Amino acid sequence: MTICVIHTGGTIGMAATPDGFAPKEGVVEAELKRLHDSREIQSDYIVVTAAPLIDSANATPADWNWIMRQIAAHHEACDGFVVTHGTDTLAFTAAALAFGLKGVRKPVIVTGAMLPLTEPGSDGSGNLQDAFSAAERAEPGVWVQFAGKFLHGARVWKSHSVAFDAFNASPTDKAPVQPAERFSFCEYSDATALIAAVAPAMNADLIALAVEHASGIVLRCYGSGTVPEGVGLRKAMLRAREKGVPVLAVSQCAEGGISLGTYAAGAVLAQAGAIDGRDMTLEAAYAKLLHTLSQSEDPAIQRKLLETRLCGEWAL
Repeated sequence: MTICVIHTGGTIGMAATPDGFAPKEGVVEAELKRLHDSREIQSDYIVVTAAPLIDSANATPADWNWIMRQIAAHHEACDGFVVTHGTDTLAFTAAALAFGLKGVRKPVIVTGAMLPLTEPGSDGSGNLQDAFSAAERAEPGVWVQFAGKFLHGARVWKSHSVAFDAFNASPTDKAPVQPAERFSFCEYSDATALIAAVAPAMNADLIALAVEHASGIVLRCYGSGTVPEGVGLRKAMLRAREKGVPVLAVSQCAEGGISLGTYAAGAVLAQAGAIDGRDMTLEAAYAKLLHTLSQSEDPAIQRKLLETRLCGEWAL
């Protein structure tokens, strides 16, 4: 069995510098060799390394595309994939891969560390070993393996900024893969989307500005889908519908999701054609919106994709 390790950078492969931790070449490779030599990981492996290595705070859809290209290039030769990634945007990347990789036939395991391998007590080695085990045995799809947890790639979020146990995911009955007769991947375009959160006394002109300049908007609503009432927000939402700018509504709450139309205070969203994001995570909603914008410029097709459950991104 051969596992392809795609090393993008992130804390797991960092070392101390005068300015703080920064990516360092060879760190992950050295630990993989040690683990293999000691038989703590037994599968053969190859390593594909991003150049340059990145801090995940700087990750972009172009990096998602690069990862997918590596998976496509090694899909037939390798039995599974381990993607090492920084934790700040790990959940965004996992969701993006779940949407972008259609019909993937191998497990893709995204992992990382909260403390670099170069530091005493790092969680990186344990996460690498667990990721290899998952890549050897998991069902096809995009998964996150972190702190002993095996998590759905399109349902995961970072729940803690410093603890080793940093990620959680809500349950779902569908694997994190888009079914397809044959494997392919859909690259992300340069479409732009804004994440906007409602807040008391918010200035709706900011939403109106986004409508004029963004290709799509993820609107983070209160609770189960309420927003501040006001003429300004209604005008902005109606303008978005007029321009064909999709507005995907999700909750600011980590769990539970939204249900548009439950409260009158959220009626403007349904009336103006906002799309119910149900209980999608913010990360999944953003990745799905960019995925959709990359597939078509037709508002009707975009809406259909956003309203379709593609890879278990919401629970039934």
